[in-house]
Amino acid sequence: MATLTIKDLHVAIDGKEILKGVNLEIKGGEFHAIMGPNGTGKSTLSAAIMGHPKYEVTKGSITLDGQDVLEMEVDERARAGLFLAMQYPSEISGVTNADFLRSAINARRGEGNEISLMKFIRQLDEKMAFLEMNSDMAHRYLNEGFSGGEKKRNEILQLMMLQPKIAILDEIDSGLDIDALKVVAKGVNEMRNSEFGCLIITHYQRLLNYITPDYVHVMMQGRIVKSGGPELAQRLEAEGYDWIKKELGIEDEVVEQEA
Repeated sequence: MATLTIKDLHVAIDGKEILKGVNLEIKGGEFHAIMGPNGTGKSTLSAAIMGHPKYEVTKGSITLDGQDVLEMEVDERARAGLFLAMQYPSEISGVTNADFLRSAINARRGEGNEISLMKFIRQLDEKMAFLEMNSDMAHRYLNEGFSGGEKKRNEILQLMMLQPKIAILDEIDSGLDIDALKVVAKGVNEMRNSEFGCLIITHYQRLLNYITPDYVHVMMQGRIVKSGGPELAQRLEAEGYDWIKKELGIEDEVVEQEA
């Protein structure tokens, strides 16, 4: 069973501390959601897990199945089974969607174990149909000219094709209309199994109406300050964050805005 373990994680950007001691464990079969006000470190956490060079880990550890993630390069983290669906996916001119996906799959499988072309095409066709994507998107350059909804569906297509151990979905619901949100949620739910864990970073309960998390965590001032079940997200939607601040005696603080 895959296990991502984060212990006492501190992360800084340009010398300014953003994360101030995050503790979290995600196991295969578990869906976790992180919510919190803007600028509290949610996207910083995802970037640090994946190894963005701008984010400096100053203290703590991240392990995947006991392996030290912080010692891995970004591509090694992906090959080890970590996946990030980004809030703002990059456009790559000159590389088709299909070529990118096949290269990524083969990088994970390793030399001598490459996926056959016919198997790849069959799987790609199946997953694109499941996500209600036009077949011509396979031959378009990666995310170039894609609408916001198409980019988000494309992130979930990558997720379904790559079959990672642990996925981080950073505001995957941002900018989606209700129909696109349902399709994206359908793709994520299709991944549910005992060998797959997921961390969902979101501002809104509406995504969690379609992807029910096992655990909900609230992040404030660079830490996880409260955890619970799906009912916690529902209360946040109804009452906001002030009740947590009052309950825990947290004073308002201006946290450095994430990059």
